[in-house]
Amino acid sequence: MSTLRVNTLQSTSTTDGGISIDTSGHVTVDGVAMPSSGPLSNRNKIINGDMRIDQRNAGASVTGNNAVYTIDRWVIAASQNSKLTVQQNAGSVTPPAGFVNYLGITSSSAYAVPAGELFNVCQFIEGFNTADLAWGTANARSVVLSFWVRSSLTGTFGGALTNNAQDRSYPFSYSISSANTWEQKTIAVAGDTTGTWLTNNSSGIKLWFGLGVGSTNSGTAGAWAAAQYLSATGATSVVGTNGATFYITGVQLEVGSVATPFEHRSYGDELARCQRYYQQSNPLVAASALYNTDAGKVYYTGWNYSGSNGVAGPVRLPVVMRSAPTVSTYVAQGQTTTAAKVNLYQSGWTTADASIEGVGAQSFNVNNSGGVGGNTLIIFHYTASAEL
Repeated sequence: MSTLRVNTLQSTSTTDGGISIDTSGHVTVDGVAMPSSGPLSNRNKIINGDMRIDQRNAGASVTGNNAVYTIDRWVIAASQNSKLTVQQNAGSVTPPAGFVNYLGITSSSAYAVPAGELFNVCQFIEGFNTADLAWGTANARSVVLSFWVRSSLTGTFGGALTNNAQDRSYPFSYSISSANTWEQKTIAVAGDTTGTWLTNNSSGIKLWFGLGVGSTNSGTAGAWAAAQYLSATGATSVVGTNGATFYITGVQLEVGSVATPFEHRSYGDELARCQRYYQQSNPLVAASALYNTDAGKVYYTGWNYSGSNGVAGPVRLPVVMRSAPTVSTYVAQGQTTTAAKVNLYQSGWTTADASIEGVGAQSFNVNNSGGVGGNTLIIFHYTASAEL
């Protein structure tokens, strides 16, 4: 058996069986690139890049209006409403090998996008998770974006990386050569040495995939610009063709210049990462179906003060959230409304209005305004959102 010795200072390529090392130190094993810098795990700065987690919708289709979150961590930016629909595994096509899920987008009309309008699907990456890139400094590190994409359209498509203020942007382009066929794309990006890039719990980097972006927000691909460019000039418009589809999965953004295999994390790990930004008492049903859902409801016993607020108690969230979330409650039985309510039980079940107080990154209190005095069992569902 041969032994491979690696001298990182050598300037020539080395091979040994199925292993090769190029002059830049990139290692390939049986044709698959291996990480050459940074950790072997936790490489991917994208959360839910394989589109597995869908707490809000549980696989149901949603209209892609502006600021609507689809599957976890992926949000729509849209200048006009009702121009597209979004669904996990829309169209029920076979995903690329190694994947079970994808984000599916379908155009709802043939819309000619004016110069100042835009349609994108995006993920905003928290600054705590991008601080190591040192963007905005002379030590800015390069990254590589990789993903699988499939569309009913062919041609040049676009997207961009921007900072939080969206006054620094890197438009990129890629080609889809065969309709209705999964193709893997890789885009290397040199780190930006200027601009302001946040390193706190705000957006550190925003990733945009263009679905139809007007000329005002489109720029030359492959170069940093001091402007809000959210796609590449001349990119194909998905919303421009009625019924056009755009499917994507396996999205990875990592340090380096060579894409490595997609980092498959455990379901529990990926769910917890998503829950830093959004969580609900039952992550396995759609948020719209939480009311009257028995599984996953929250129980606790408190004291109900007759004629005033009552049953104030802390609800402990399973994952520390990015910031104090916006919380909504839903009754767990006996009602057909999703209004801000809770169920109370003392000598029988009643329903009370709920108010949320004392909200922090890992807990909140629920008060109600009804019922009689004494110990009271309270049950309810909740959603909590701390999205970027």
